[in-house]
Amino acid sequence: MSASTTPSGDRVSVQPACLLLEDGRRFDGISLGARGSAIGEVVFNTAMTGYQEVLTDPSYAGQLVTMTYPLIGNYGTNDEDVESSRPQVAGFIVREAARTPSSWRSRDTLEDYLCSHGVVGIRDIDTRALTRHIRSQGAMRGGIACGEADAEELLARILAHPRMEGLDLACGVSTERSYVVPATGRDTFHVAAFDFGVKASSPRLLAERGCRVTVLPAESGTREVLALEPDGLFISNGPGDPAAVERAAETILEVARRDIPVFGICLGHQLIARAFGGGTFKLPFGHHGANHPVMNRDRGTVEITSQNHGFAVRGGEGDEVPGAPHLRVTHWNLYDNTVAGIAHSTFPVIAVQYHPEAAPGPHDSSYLFDDFVSMMSARRSQVARPPKTGQNS
Repeated sequence: MSASTTPSGDRVSVQPACLLLEDGRRFDGISLGARGSAIGEVVFNTAMTGYQEVLTDPSYAGQLVTMTYPLIGNYGTNDEDVESSRPQVAGFIVREAARTPSSWRSRDTLEDYLCSHGVVGIRDIDTRALTRHIRSQGAMRGGIACGEADAEELLARILAHPRMEGLDLACGVSTERSYVVPATGRDTFHVAAFDFGVKASSPRLLAERGCRVTVLPAESGTREVLALEPDGLFISNGPGDPAAVERAAETILEVARRDIPVFGICLGHQLIARAFGGGTFKLPFGHHGANHPVMNRDRGTVEITSQNHGFAVRGGEGDEVPGAPHLRVTHWNLYDNTVAGIAHSTFPVIAVQYHPEAAPGPHDSSYLFDDFVSMMSARRSQVARPPKTGQNS
């Protein structure tokens, strides 16, 4: 075992590590972060920056995330760029980890940050070859092991690890108790938010638009939501297979039938589609990155979006959603023509298969939060409007 020197002059051990995939493909490199092993689904993210937001995104629970950009850790880590209280990834894979971060906001190096949170990683592997392999063979289970790992024993552990299909991971990342994010400035609307793995940026953007947000645990039911008398319901992003998260359907339908606006993103988008009769399926290697083009059919524009999901809503001919006749497709992913947004023809329900809160990523889609607020405003105006003379109440 050799050693290297940190910028502060301390000596740290350098330990070999390997990444083994379930099909037997092996990549040898150097240990990054905490020592030990990690098992999960191996995916790749194409964002050039925003690695700390990626690390702390609850949607990455159960996954070993590969960053395709070759140098990660350039600006270190800080206390502001987090989307949850701790890293959520099962493991982290990079080509090169910067040893000397350059940013006035930096508090720790990437290495120290991963170590302090017990995240096992690997560096100095050919991430381009790994990404090409996943693109051709599909996302698969894999394991990171530090030191002289027993390949047969590691492979046995990988093959015994459950596949992502059928997994309900939302409860593992959801809040245990409800909490309130107060509105910034005037308190105009009250939004109930299902936490299936919500990122901190979503309630914050709603709060900036005058919304008091009550964040609810994933296990909450219709009674808990309606007891809040919300102006709107937000269905968050989250990890795992939407088919395994069945409990949300009843609440989504009941809230929508009361003409309370519903807005879902990512997992929330998939849950809304399934609640109204649509289906979902596992993508070959998912969409993970901050540079995915999406066509907005209603506006006739293309948005560059931040995405992180391994499942998608099943589309049909034109703007149809098979099994859900009252849903229409509003957005298309231009990479593979998968459904990227839906809306209900009668109820005030919208949803998109990406992250309009842009953490990390562009701000092309922030208008969706404004649309949600407009829907709540319109409903309030409708409820407050007195009936016409002679009209039945």
